[in-house]
Amino acid sequence: MSADRFLSTLSGHNKGETLDMTSIKYLAANDLNALNISTSEVIQSIEAMIKKEDTSEAFSSPKSVINHPDGRYIMATLACSDNPPIVVTKSALMSQRNAERGLPQINSLVTVLDGETGIPQVTIDGNWITAVRTAGLSATASKYLAKVNSETVGFIGAGVQARSHLRAFSELFPLKHIKIYSRGKRNIELLTELACSLGLSVDVNLSPQEIVANSDIVTTSVATSAISEPFLDANWLGSDAFAAVPAEAAWFPASLSSLDEVFIDDQVQENTMSTKLVDPDIVSGDLKLLIETGVKHGRAAKKSSAFVFRGHAMGDLAVAALILNKLS
Repeated sequence: MSADRFLSTLSGHNKGETLDMTSIKYLAANDLNALNISTSEVIQSIEAMIKKEDTSEAFSSPKSVINHPDGRYIMATLACSDNPPIVVTKSALMSQRNAERGLPQINSLVTVLDGETGIPQVTIDGNWITAVRTAGLSATASKYLAKVNSETVGFIGAGVQARSHLRAFSELFPLKHIKIYSRGKRNIELLTELACSLGLSVDVNLSPQEIVANSDIVTTSVATSAISEPFLDANWLGSDAFAAVPAEAAWFPASLSSLDEVFIDDQVQENTMSTKLVDPDIVSGDLKLLIETGVKHGRAAKKSSAFVFRGHAMGDLAVAALILNKLS
């Protein structure tokens, strides 16, 4: 099926027809879970899209953020590719007051436009894409930075991101154990259930230092709004451990300089940000460098490393493109 024909099928729009916005398909979490997308497929799609940036076949813009005075965090990302010909945007809003409403703290929506005409094609559950994309970015970095025989993953925070990271890491490494530090009882239960279904043993209610010091891989998925001040020290990490850090506010910034290598997701995006993820002087490179060089840094030598990231629009684009390919 041609790209034009496929995209018109998704939207229900054909040449000569009046555009009916009510016919645009929405893909909910159940629809997306049914596609059985693997971590390997996500990594391949992320790597392919990032490589397309160098050949001017894919493009992304730095994320836009509004920090509302009342505490809401509002964010948007934008990326596009020529193959498939799509424009992907994500809008997200985080509100601490959602807990009182019985809603997830973060809600988002991804929209896909035809890359040639701009006609809306499909909308996608943004929370699902965010979970898969974030874990996919961590997994892509871990492919180059984490030791191949990693057996233990430590989780600081046990929510949606922790579960998506566990699924991803369980596909890449011979995991045997997980360790959990979290204040959310229900989240601990859900992460424990997932771990047990994967045949892993679980340790709960350990201190953050115990987890960081005794894990091959550590990931922090605590909401930034829930972090009043840093409480994790990178000096606790083992000499060959890897930390996936989508929540950098949890770590003492100065301690990250103790690591052998620190990578970020996108240097171009980072250069536009007034507040930096980490001290630029300790940044070894970004995800593009890891992918382009193909050097397995942490696997080639006994090195401690971290992947610190704020979110990359190419990740949203890559997952959206993968979804469309699965549906074609």
